[in-house]
Amino acid sequence: MQAARGTSLNDDDDTVLPATAPSAPSKVRLRLLFAGVFAVLYLTDVVSKILAVEHLTGRPDVEILGDLFVLHLVRNPGAAFSAGTEYTVVLSCIAIAAVLVVLFLARRVGNVLWAVALAVLLAGVAGNLTDRLLRAPGPMRGHVIDMFMLPNWPVFNVADMCINVAAGLILLQAFRGVRIDGTREER
Repeated sequence: MQAARGTSLNDDDDTVLPATAPSAPSKVRLRLLFAGVFAVLYLTDVVSKILAVEHLTGRPDVEILGDLFVLHLVRNPGAAFSAGTEYTVVLSCIAIAAVLVVLFLARRVGNVLWAVALAVLLAGVAGNLTDRLLRAPGPMRGHVIDMFMLPNWPVFNVADMCINVAAGLILLQAFRGVRIDGTREER
């Protein structure tokens, strides 16, 4: 039996190890987490859009759960609710700036939830930006592929879900008083 915290279990070993609290994740681990979450979600978005275009083009809507959840292909030149359809180039520039800001902020991450939030945000913004850069009618003017339809809601995609989840996680961290570097605000 161990006599006290940090006391050796072996009588032959006189080494005493101090009891330590769990340490914060290293920068390397947080960056790997960030990169992994980003890669999985970004690829999920890209693949879902490729499949939607391949399988939904020219087809009627596909009811998954009746009228509650339907697959409906839309090529959206604007933002949510198809707002700003004449500002596709501006939306592309804003998305490029957002990607750069998230990458800059990600260098300072010192907290697991912040790493996940920024990775999810980057996946969403980069997913829709990829459409704007690579899809018709051309670079910076491409239409975003949306395919998920709920009642009384705009048609959306995986990238849109990522952006909304990230917003929720960022708000949670702000309300908890946790800064990007992992320190807490004094209340």
